[in-house]
Amino acid sequence: MEPTQVNTTLKKNIIITNKIMEEIINMKYVVGSVLYSLIGIAILVVTFWIIEKITPENLWKEILVNKNMALAIMAGAFMIAIAIIISSAIHG
Repeated sequence: MEPTQVNTTLKKNIIITNKIMEEIINMKYVVGSVLYSLIGIAILVVTFWIIEKITPENLWKEILVNKNMALAIMAGAFMIAIAIIISSAIHG
């Protein structure tokens, strides 16, 4: 092999290696995002369950059966607030 052929082959291998590394790095971000999303959803469910146990009435029953709109708005605002806290904790 001539030196120019070796250099060309080496450059092609480096380019292929760089593309593979970029794909791995991009997958790392995707996996991290999915993992943090699942953790955030789990924390949101746990905190809603805690609020459900602390309050004297059954929130879910009160919202669905008795159609308590004020309680539904409060529960929605609670979920939005917890989601903002979780997202700011994740993103720093």
